[in-house]
Amino acid sequence: MSTTADNKQCIPRIQALYSQMSEKEKRIADYIMEDPNRIVHSTINQISDDLDIADATVFRFCKRLGFKGYQAMKIALASENTSTTLKDIHETIQEEDNNQAVIEKVFQSNIRTIEDTLQLVDPSQFERAVDAMLQARRTEFYGTGGSGVIANDAHHKFMRTGLETAAYQDAHFQLMAASLLTADDVAFFISHSGANQDTLLSLETAKEKGATTICITSVQKSPLSKQADIALHTASQETDYRSEALSSRLAQLSIFDALYVSVSMQRKDEMQSTLQNIREAISKKRM
Repeated sequence: MSTTADNKQCIPRIQALYSQMSEKEKRIADYIMEDPNRIVHSTINQISDDLDIADATVFRFCKRLGFKGYQAMKIALASENTSTTLKDIHETIQEEDNNQAVIEKVFQSNIRTIEDTLQLVDPSQFERAVDAMLQARRTEFYGTGGSGVIANDAHHKFMRTGLETAAYQDAHFQLMAASLLTADDVAFFISHSGANQDTLLSLETAKEKGATTICITSVQKSPLSKQADIALHTASQETDYRSEALSSRLAQLSIFDALYVSVSMQRKDEMQSTLQNIREAISKKRM
């Protein structure tokens, strides 16, 4: 999970930033994703000539992805599985596919999403999120629609740690809850696009109350990423039968799983007591 240029992956970063790119940047991005092997064996001048753009534009593109320059980006691409094109990795499901083919394609796409997200998560941001939760009076999770399901899952997980938690899906409840937060609290905001207006309004309210705000989104330059105190990013892939939002759920769940384990390790004693209370209560429902 290192953030040094040598360990960054190129394709996941392009995917995360693509919607925020200029037209020229998208041309470069499309050129790379169409055939990563071609880039590994090309000079910056060759790319510039093929796309009819300036060398400086390609160089700035590399910098935007977080690399020191074109050579660093080439090294990252070479370290990826460039023998298989992006289209092969995320092969589109066809109408004539049988159930076995669908299973294999969906599972491979899920695996790739989690692998790509692993490269996008900033360890320093992750550590800040863990520290904030450990020090918080209360941690709340906000998300609408599919993101609300993730918020509830996070609440369900972290109840076991002994932390005081809550989850809100309804936009009005979110605003009401955010207005009651304090500087001692942490609020997670989950949004695939990072542009959901209800989520942004709740985040703004939480910040006004002094709470530490943490976002989980697939778009690195989204309004949510820019406004949150701490940002954790996921990767996702879209196919004809599967939207990016569906793909990002697995990455979001994985991030919360990692946060849960990290927090649990620091709260081992408190967690044991909490789990015992939960088990005793649940046992009453068993025959």
